[in-house]
Amino acid sequence: MPTNLSHDLKNDSLQLLQEYRKTGSATTRNQLVNLNFGLVRKEAHYWSNQCSESYEDLLQVGCLGLIRAIERFEICKGNAFSSFALPYIRGEIQHYLRDRGSSVRIPRRWLTLQRQGITISRQLQSQLHRQPTDAEVAAVLKIPPEEWQEIKLACQNRSPLSLDVPVGDDEEGSRPLAELVPDPRYRSFQLAQEDQIRLQQALVKLEERTREILEFVFFHDLTQKEVAQRLDISVVTVSRRVKKGLDVLKQLMAGTND
Repeated sequence: MPTNLSHDLKNDSLQLLQEYRKTGSATTRNQLVNLNFGLVRKEAHYWSNQCSESYEDLLQVGCLGLIRAIERFEICKGNAFSSFALPYIRGEIQHYLRDRGSSVRIPRRWLTLQRQGITISRQLQSQLHRQPTDAEVAAVLKIPPEEWQEIKLACQNRSPLSLDVPVGDDEEGSRPLAELVPDPRYRSFQLAQEDQIRLQQALVKLEERTREILEFVFFHDLTQKEVAQRLDISVVTVSRRVKKGLDVLKQLMAGTND
């Protein structure tokens, strides 16, 4: 029975992909997303157990990867769409997690205790009609009060404070924190953001196949051998395209700085 369902899914996907190539219909694309949503659910479920991001957020990010796969899939290559789409879905989620990654790594056990502690604190506050002490919360969690304090401090310091946050009072007016605490790294961050925009603009100007190879290698973390197999070309061709593409990108980005 599962084999028949899998076969029907492949046939339905193929028919819709053929229709989408002809019409470019958003309705057809949405049907493809719904039909292959199980691929996204599987990846989102796996990564939700590896990080603190919500399952729903990972589903949305994975769907973006699925849509990119739909846009780029070439029926004439003869590849299975599911095999083609998975690296896009996984890559989109991985890059999202890298961008969202905290500078402070907290043990999973502590994250679990922190969530439990919040619930317990609310329950105790309702029962005691006051804010519970750290010792009271720690006693319910069955951990030392010192460990609960460390957990709270770690979670408070987990996310870096934005240098754009306003600081000051009503009388003197507020100013961005960056103006009060100058940090050359903040300027470096701004420059990195500008470089990213220029890179995106330069990528659009590349020849389509070269751009596709660069995205596979650098955005989706595929090896050159895996790219060659996926695109049905030689590893040597992939290597040459990577070198040529990087050279062109350097020239284009240098031109945008002039």
